[in-house]
Amino acid sequence: MESFENNNAENNPENLTNTENLTPDTTNTNTQSDNINFSTRLDLTELQNSIAQVKEEIGNVIVGQHKMIDRLLVAILSNGHVLLEGVPGVAKTITAKLLARTLTLGFSRIQFTPDLMPSDILGTSVFDLSKSEFNFKKGPIFSNFILIDEINRAPAKTQAALFEVMEERQITIEGKTQLMESPFLVIATQNPIEQEGTYRLPEAQLDRFLFKITIDYPKLEEEISILQRENALQNKEKLQDVKKILSQQDIIKYQGLVKQIVIEPNLIEYIAKIVANTRDNAFLYLGASPRASIAILNAAKGYAALRGRDFVTPDDIKDSAVPVLQHRVVVAPEREMEGLTSEQIIKQIIDSVEIPR
Repeated sequence: MESFENNNAENNPENLTNTENLTPDTTNTNTQSDNINFSTRLDLTELQNSIAQVKEEIGNVIVGQHKMIDRLLVAILSNGHVLLEGVPGVAKTITAKLLARTLTLGFSRIQFTPDLMPSDILGTSVFDLSKSEFNFKKGPIFSNFILIDEINRAPAKTQAALFEVMEERQITIEGKTQLMESPFLVIATQNPIEQEGTYRLPEAQLDRFLFKITIDYPKLEEEISILQRENALQNKEKLQDVKKILSQQDIIKYQGLVKQIVIEPNLIEYIAKIVANTRDNAFLYLGASPRASIAILNAAKGYAALRGRDFVTPDDIKDSAVPVLQHRVVVAPEREMEGLTSEQIIKQIIDSVEIPR
């Protein structure tokens, strides 16, 4: 790691292997499966067909952004929350809304503002005059799919209201604990550029997101396609025609299948080594916790399922590591001044850890 340089060609995103096309992978490109003893093989056919339909419905409206869509689907399969970060106008909110439309789940959208209070999210007790008693009125957080728009516009007190529900999927109010209905998924958006009227998310909250997905501008050909669709007035019509694909029972069943995906002991060690290398690194002020290791494990299983495999390969781990770790580590101030990003450093760490054979 001591030889890491900002202009290192190996760390240039343009030179990285393209992993955006997550088509079903039924061939074994790694040697891991040769040593796996399967007592039973998982049938992922139904899962893959359903996921393909979801991607088709979203693709009818959204041009490009394949990596973002795949990572969102992996998060759902892995039962994890997602933080979408990008400048205004790159389809963060509309993609989350489209994804919600393909799911037969309860949906709530919460617009975070500086004056938002915890009770506006969780709920509050209301006095019933007819019965002379207080009744709890549930807030918008009591749903299955929660879209939090501009999450960094609310102060720390409001952010703290999400800690328990995101980690434990339960809420304790006035000494009473209420469990959230399964599945419970939070998709949050934020703008990394705007500083006026925004608050930095606490590290404890960032750690509760399975993925942080950074959304880039579309490519030239994609932007041309966007303009052509807009000119033909196609997008608004297609937005209304999005079909429900996955039911609540489907998602719970698929999440159960993902948990059963096999991972070899040497790959578990591979995950642990990647995360451990973030803690003793001259370029990072703060490394990742064991929760990050668990997140990579779960996400790698989600990627395996998305690719049609019932076993994890090193590629699944490598593709999971960046979105899992980039928001959980803190770049050393002097390295940040040099222009280094957490994504670049994590990719260098991944390259430095020997891949199990």
